[in-house]
Amino acid sequence: MAWDDPVVWILIIAVVIFLFGANKIPQFARSIGQARREFDKGWKGTDDITRGSTSVQAVPPPPPPAGVLNQLYAPPSTSSASFPPTPVQGHSTQDPLIVAAEKEGIQTEGKTREQIASELSWKLNKK
Repeated sequence: MAWDDPVVWILIIAVVIFLFGANKIPQFARSIGQARREFDKGWKGTDDITRGSTSVQAVPPPPPPAGVLNQLYAPPSTSSASFPPTPVQGHSTQDPLIVAAEKEGIQTEGKTREQIASELSWKLNKK
């Protein structure tokens, strides 16, 4: 029995119709066609972007929830926040990061912990 034998193809088609039903096959074909069109549209879209003619507009990030800007910045937790951290108000003199940064002569007022850590890391790597 070879794949080019018409009897084999008739049996395969009969099994597919039996398994999926006659009304599911057109839906399956439509969904494959739609997926192909979406793929082609996406492929052409990336091709347009590489050529320099972009039709995608940048969407600004949503504003942070009310009251978040007035809170002190806390170290990042396991939840992902989509807003930038606020500067730390009134640093603790017991914070080892702040103490180390001040020993290296880094201005800490008005900066976030991330900014202070970044500057401290840069300064220590520069030595």
